[in-house]
Amino acid sequence: MRELELIEQIRRAFTATASQDRAVALGIGDDCAILRPPSGSEMLVTTDFTLENRHFRRDLHSPESVGHRCLARGLSDLASMGAVPMAAFLSLAVPSDLLAKSQGQGWITRFFNGLQKLAKLHSVGLAGGDTAESPANLILADIILLGSAPVGRSMRRSGAKPGDSLYVTGSLGGAAAELGAMLSGPARRTRAASLIGHPHLFPQPRIATGRTLLRRKLATACIDVSDGLSTDLAHLCRASGLAAEVERAAIPLHPLARRLEAGALNAALHGGEDYELLFAAPASVRMPREIAGVPITRIGRFIPKRAKQPLMTLLAPDGSRATLEPQGWEHFSRH
Repeated sequence: MRELELIEQIRRAFTATASQDRAVALGIGDDCAILRPPSGSEMLVTTDFTLENRHFRRDLHSPESVGHRCLARGLSDLASMGAVPMAAFLSLAVPSDLLAKSQGQGWITRFFNGLQKLAKLHSVGLAGGDTAESPANLILADIILLGSAPVGRSMRRSGAKPGDSLYVTGSLGGAAAELGAMLSGPARRTRAASLIGHPHLFPQPRIATGRTLLRRKLATACIDVSDGLSTDLAHLCRASGLAAEVERAAIPLHPLARRLEAGALNAALHGGEDYELLFAAPASVRMPREIAGVPITRIGRFIPKRAKQPLMTLLAPDGSRATLEPQGWEHFSRH
């Protein structure tokens, strides 16, 4: 398979998706795509790398999972700002020997099957991108997601106020727990696969929940939990100029995380890649227990930031307090 054949395969697979999307006036095939933003809206753009041996391993992750996760990362960013997905652009670099073998070509087909399945679920077309030969024997993917939101209405990290409650969607720690099981060998991997859902392999971005938070003006600030609750909450605090108190007992644990017992809290606080929404809302707001079918849990509150006091505090059921340090994922740091 040569580059033009690969591009034609992608174009055939995604033309129908793009042509059905009102936001994509012209998709794959020309030098540029043409998008049509809704009237009264502004565009939001996010980009994410998916790198072999950093974000996935070919011996552990199915091609469908890699494609799904590649798109899910960007969709989760859009969800955190309440945006409606418009289009995706994918730049894909693959080793030449992958295209030279039928098994490798099958990997690429399955990768796009995983990406396309999630794209159809959220009505987002693949409107373009680029292909190249990888300089190493590694697969590299860079995806750009574009979305739209009413002018001046998108949720940001900087809007939280003192006294606002802190909420999280869904449950936490499942992605870290599933990855840990995968890395521990076939036996634990099989037990993990027996549970409903795959929070690491097939995370579900909270697009509908984010749109509802925006439309109903429920949230004052929001971020997605991609690097771990502790790290992403620190981003919210710093952007809003506040401190936060987190109630340890209130943190919703994923069933996979609960199986870790003593390690469950660590997975929930620092594990990352749960792609849930962490958001602030006025204490006076009557928050629904569910939004778009996703559970909503109050886990703490924002307080004024004072000198010589921790940015984040973890409150135990017995009333004791401990400093919560951001210990989630950060590139270029030691892990």
